[in-house]
Amino acid sequence: MSSSTPAVPLTPQVVQLEAELAERRAHLSTTVDELVTRLMPREILRREVEAVRIKVAEKTRTPDGQVRSELIAAVLGATSIVLIGVGLLRRSRS
Repeated sequence: MSSSTPAVPLTPQVVQLEAELAERRAHLSTTVDELVTRLMPREILRREVEAVRIKVAEKTRTPDGQVRSELIAAVLGATSIVLIGVGLLRRSRS
C-alpha cells in the first residue's frame, strides 16, 4: 500500500472479502484458460471430427450396434453410379 492510503483494519469481514476475491480471480483465470483452449483451431478441428464420427456411426449402425449393410450398399452404389457418369462425361468430351 502507498503511504497516502489509510490502513484498513483486518476484520473478519475484510479477510472474508479478500478470500472471496482470490477465489473469484482463480475461477476467472480457469474460465479464460478454458475459453482460449476451446478457440484453438486444433481443438475446433478435433471437436468437428469427433462430431462427424458420431454422426456416421449413428447413421451406419443399428441401435444394437450392428452395421446397416443396406444403407452402406446404397451409398456405395450411388457413389459408383456418379463416378461412372463422370468418367463417361469426360470420355465423351475428349
